[in-house]
Amino acid sequence: MSWTMTAEEREAFLADLHVGVLSVAAGEARPPVAAPVWYTYDPGGLVSIITARESVKARLLRAEGRAALCVQTETPPYAYVTVEGRVVEMEDVDPDERLAQARRYLGREGGDHYIAANRDVDNLTIRISPERWRTVDYGKVSGPPEGT
Repeated sequence: MSWTMTAEEREAFLADLHVGVLSVAAGEARPPVAAPVWYTYDPGGLVSIITARESVKARLLRAEGRAALCVQTETPPYAYVTVEGRVVEMEDVDPDERLAQARRYLGREGGDHYIAANRDVDNLTIRISPERWRTVDYGKVSGPPEGT
């Protein structure tokens, strides 16, 4: 049996609530920039991230046009999905989408408070098209993986 998730499993896992770590190349002289992000994903669709328009993440995504996002469980049995892809859209943020994302991560009251406290931040929405996936679900098989 394989530790790798099926396409349906990986898409459901990515669509579930996780904080992701976004990685973007930062040029030849530096390692990639990696930052925790909130995101949304509907199976078969695009990964959507909302960030400040002039953040380091946004500037690098404009320059590089590609990124990787890794999401994981933090309790056993561990599992993760890493998705790599290209930026296909960078657009002004939809206030309703921003509110929905804040509520997804913080609940209704916390999300509303977050939006009110960050009302003046100039955000944009970045959409990434998944092209390559890496997955592991240690809950699928008992014992160590083959070859270890």
